[in-house]
Amino acid sequence: MIRLDVDLPLGRFPLRVKLDLPSRATAVMGPSGAGKTSLLEAIAGLRPGARGRIEVDGRVLLDSAAGVSLPPERRGVGWVPQDAGLFPHLSALDNVRFGAGRARARVDAAIDALGIRSLLDRMPSRLSGGERQRVALARALASAPRLLLLDEPLAGLDAALRDRVLPWLKRVRDEWDVTILHVTHHLGEAIALDDELVLLREGRVEDRGAPIELAVRPGAARASTTGLENLRRGRVASHDASGGITLVELPGEPMLAIPLAADLPVGSEATVAVRAEDLLVVVGEAPGLSARNLLPARVVRLVRGDGDAILECGTPGGPSPWLVRLTPQAVDALGLAPGTAIRLAAKSHSIRVVG
Repeated sequence: MIRLDVDLPLGRFPLRVKLDLPSRATAVMGPSGAGKTSLLEAIAGLRPGARGRIEVDGRVLLDSAAGVSLPPERRGVGWVPQDAGLFPHLSALDNVRFGAGRARARVDAAIDALGIRSLLDRMPSRLSGGERQRVALARALASAPRLLLLDEPLAGLDAALRDRVLPWLKRVRDEWDVTILHVTHHLGEAIALDDELVLLREGRVEDRGAPIELAVRPGAARASTTGLENLRRGRVASHDASGGITLVELPGEPMLAIPLAADLPVGSEATVAVRAEDLLVVVGEAPGLSARNLLPARVVRLVRGDGDAILECGTPGGPSPWLVRLTPQAVDALGLAPGTAIRLAAKSHSIRVVG
């Protein structure tokens, strides 16, 4: 549980946030300059001007009225900034060890949790963006934090790298006894990782709730830089030059036909993306449908907004739900509700390779 009652002067406006966050993973979104990073820095003890009260799992980190302000190293907070913040003169292993003291077991557990054992001898300059983020996460975990603060941990990574790092974040969320507060500009990332979403605007809380519920409200749409995208990592199965398509094999799901990508060798990995609004929902028979890709699915969740509705759809054996954006009128016309059996249809040209 995080309890915040924070007041911090910023350049254009004061940051004033009063929140109780009971969820294990919470996303913070908002336009650039809304105060997201400043909020995380205040919690971490990196903003001396912060006033008010900050409490994490019953432990008081800041209480201005009582004269309490713990220094950063005593707050029990793991901090991962946007640029990963690795020490360039230390190897990946020494970066992870930094701050963990003699707790070798914690270091080993963090290394295994983030899958970086093969990277330990490398210097940060020899790591990819995704590898640097995983090392930074391992370093934060090795310090045994009560709270993990992630400031856009996937920013600067292309979609393929985001798709690779996100499962490691989910593993940390599910397997470690740590609360996560996570700044992002990607609504789909918040839906995949976080239980709750807080929207900041000019230093104030504009809205809060489940990420998928806020996805149909204007504030989340303004704050998200990418909208809703479905990412799937698969393997190139074959090319059909005369037909103009490449087949991509997805784990646990039917193959996807995408526009011909002959430059991708057969057997190589490929991450593909399709926007939520580019997926069609088919109920019953649909003779003459031109879409090459049909995936059997079932509606898991339906969220309605004033002008939008979002479906969360599960496929047999699929690794994660597909998100579909429809109009409320289309939902009613198709008789959609949780549990409805459907097929998801996607034209080949609405799917693109992102890595």
